[in-house]
Amino acid sequence: MKPELHRPLSLDQIGPRGLDLTVEANPTECSALAIRMHLPAVLALSCAFNLIRQGRDIVLARGVLHARVTQTCVLSLEDFDAPLQETFQVRFVPTEQQSDDIDPEADDEIPFEGNLIDLGEAAAEQLGLALDPYPRMPGVEIPPAEDDPQPHPFAALRRLN
Repeated sequence: MKPELHRPLSLDQIGPRGLDLTVEANPTECSALAIRMHLPAVLALSCAFNLIRQGRDIVLARGVLHARVTQTCVLSLEDFDAPLQETFQVRFVPTEQQSDDIDPEADDEIPFEGNLIDLGEAAAEQLGLALDPYPRMPGVEIPPAEDDPQPHPFAALRRLN
């Protein structure tokens, strides 16, 4: 199945001095990404990559993601637009060379097969990582706790002891 944002790049295009590329999602791709990310909308997405070869098959990718998304506030349940900006660093590695070690300090690895890496899928993954899992609309606060809470239905049983 083809990803929502597909931008294949041959490793041969990355020269000895590296390569700078920007991936931008069109409206159709933004709509598909919104469905994948369970968002009301992805309004815009662009991701600038700086790619550097590390040996024959490994590519270090540094990047900056810019996006505008519509999220649903967890407190008010209202939709609101939110800008996102995220810097990141990942490594594209052949599937057979992917590390089994889980090191939180190491760069994330994106496996690939053959001679093509997918910058679109990498941008989509970075979008997913940049999203706030509990988005709050600016200005919406958690309501204060009630000073006189309702008595628990079993409070009378506690007094019988």
